[in-house]
Amino acid sequence: MMISLTDLESLAVGLFALVVASAIARRVPLLARLNLPIPVVGGVLVAIIVALCHQFGGMSIQFAKGLTDFFLLVFFTTVGLSAKFSALKAGGRPLVILCIVTVILLVVQNFVGIAVASVAGAHPFYGLLIGSVSFVGGPGTAAAWAREAEAVGLVHAPEVAVGAATLAVIVGAIVSGPITGWLISRRNLHGPTGKMSASWVAPEAARPVSAAPIATIMLVLLLIVVAVLAGAAANQWASDAGFVLPGFLTAMLAGVAITNLADIVGAKIDLVPIERGGEIALQAFLVMYLMSLKLWTLGAAIGPLVANVAIQVAVTVLIGVLLLFRWLGRDYDAAVTVGGFLGFGLSSMPVAMATMDSVASRYGPSPKAFLLIALAGSFFVDLANAFIVKAFLTLPWFQG
Repeated sequence: MMISLTDLESLAVGLFALVVASAIARRVPLLARLNLPIPVVGGVLVAIIVALCHQFGGMSIQFAKGLTDFFLLVFFTTVGLSAKFSALKAGGRPLVILCIVTVILLVVQNFVGIAVASVAGAHPFYGLLIGSVSFVGGPGTAAAWAREAEAVGLVHAPEVAVGAATLAVIVGAIVSGPITGWLISRRNLHGPTGKMSASWVAPEAARPVSAAPIATIMLVLLLIVVAVLAGAAANQWASDAGFVLPGFLTAMLAGVAITNLADIVGAKIDLVPIERGGEIALQAFLVMYLMSLKLWTLGAAIGPLVANVAIQVAVTVLIGVLLLFRWLGRDYDAAVTVGGFLGFGLSSMPVAMATMDSVASRYGPSPKAFLLIALAGSFFVDLANAFIVKAFLTLPWFQG
């Protein structure tokens, strides 16, 4: 029996899954310690129920995808609208170093993923999905690129990408803190005494979104819609010119262009409602996307996924310790920055921030490290990852 849900019905299921997952997370401390995103918990829970219905009840449940696509575009648009080039000046030389090492990590993770996919006899695009797309990119980016892979005929791309990203979130949350603590203890480093300073946080970031006037929120909605439309137009133009780009990438670039043009002309854009809107869109997209996964097709990929995670963790730790820590000066700030780097390099930005916060509460504050990771992780990582993945797709291995 086939059950097909409408967009609103699918959204209702997704929102209910978020509520249930939030309740579960409050009652299961392990989920909080692992920093597993609530949408991942809720979406996978629904996907498991759907798989059980398919396997034992003879029932297939089909979720609508219209709103899923919309939330994806909105999320990446808000990433672009938050990408102010002027903010990067605050990071100076250490930020340049962090960005360079991040690019090295992106490239290496993709080569590792391609190698694992080749050994498993899979298409190299699967290698990208289990490379930087899943590790640095996280579940949202993995789901976005999986749609692109599925469009070119890789039918198991969603399950593989999200499976790799979920393993990355879990393992990254487990290893980033201990590795950072080991690095600090090994070199007997410590920060100034006292509690963590919040001086690295931009003043407007501390203001709740509820304080924003209705007119400001409506302006933000207008900017998001304009960016989505401009991105769609740019995507169509690129397609007509024979250059295929993912829709979410052009939407993000349109957001980047709008916010930096506003900076040039002196127009102020309130980033707080943009960031909150992006969080909402990401949660809605992830839960609706994940609950549509056909988990019963993932069994054969478990072995390669686990092997890939082990290799990616080793490679990322080596790059963080041998390159980033050394190039940043081998001091306490460098060690805390490595903790954030391992957090977003293996898992997600929330894990990066949680790792640094945990280290700072034990060894002392490091506002410089928080600033560097916040600047690099806010949008540089997403932009660099998107362009590097696209560059890999132009290689001869991916043709045909």
